[in-house]
Amino acid sequence: MKLNVRWSCLLCLVLIGIAIEGVQCKVVQFIFGDSLSDVGNNMYLSKSLAQANLPFYGIDFGNGLPNGRFTNGRTVADIIGDSTGLPRPPAFLDPSLTEDVILESGVNYASGGGGILNETGGYFIQKFSLWKQIELFRGTKELITNKLGKQATDKFIGEANFVVALGSNDFINNYLMPVYGDSWKYNDQTFVRYLMETLQNQLLVLHNLGARKLMVFGLGPMGCIPLQRVLSTTGQCQERTNKLAISFNKAASQLLAGLDSRLPNASFKFGDAYDVVDNVIRNPKNYGFDNSDSPCCSFGRIRPALTCLPASTLCSDRSKYVFWDEYHPSDGANQLIANELIKKFGFLGGGNSSAPVPAPESAIAPSPDEE
Repeated sequence: MKLNVRWSCLLCLVLIGIAIEGVQCKVVQFIFGDSLSDVGNNMYLSKSLAQANLPFYGIDFGNGLPNGRFTNGRTVADIIGDSTGLPRPPAFLDPSLTEDVILESGVNYASGGGGILNETGGYFIQKFSLWKQIELFRGTKELITNKLGKQATDKFIGEANFVVALGSNDFINNYLMPVYGDSWKYNDQTFVRYLMETLQNQLLVLHNLGARKLMVFGLGPMGCIPLQRVLSTTGQCQERTNKLAISFNKAASQLLAGLDSRLPNASFKFGDAYDVVDNVIRNPKNYGFDNSDSPCCSFGRIRPALTCLPASTLCSDRSKYVFWDEYHPSDGANQLIANELIKKFGFLGGGNSSAPVPAPESAIAPSPDEE
């Protein structure tokens, strides 16, 4: 009888997670990224010029107030985490972050303007590059080790999901801008190679720090974001920029396949939604959108309006726009991207629909001029 009770207790521990020193250890996420994944870090970087801390950012999320996300609603990482039953990790700089919160929800280190390269996005003044984000994660691991001990921390880190989603800023806010030295130091091919060499070193450091389940998100057709269109002479997508995204995705896919095959006890995967996003941009009505070439939040006819401001004008139906501002997808577009990545990574319970789910009712609202 005592034996049965003992086995029942062990079974309960397996089912509900391992309790270590009174703390319930869950599977969590550690997210490394740029403004497409930032959930508030840049709000605490007082000198950063890459900000989403003013209306109307966050208008379709929670209480509708700015929360640091560079969109009207959820990020792709938010949606994937929700779909897989994982908690949304708070920003690293969130004042409420504690060891217990980390054990419960993980951490998001993503920073608007950040890139794979340290030099990327320099004119934003303050941002976390991927190297800096990895350094911050190293500190997080030390913090957890002090609380749980090495063995329990290694288990916690080893079971966590790691997301790495950067790269677009390395082109748009570095290589493709003549003010940066990388624009004349490299050509298209050698710059992508430079990115891959750097990214490989970064992923190896994460593996050495204990990352065993890691996903790298590829780039979309960044030559078709509203900013790139308005900077072109024709208003069309900039095909050279799109070709760079395709080259990045091909090289990153090969890099991750190689790491996955040779790193011990590791699952390092790559996925991108380039083709689906390219299709929705070229055929928006097939996916329930009306507009795929201009931002929902804009400053009238003044283009490019590099950020969404309280004085901006909103489109009448935010669920019908692919892009929220000059750079970033809307909540509806992020849902579509997340659905595709869920399929690429083989998550259970992933979205199988080719169209995004309906936006919240609050997404269908009059512009400020009509209120």
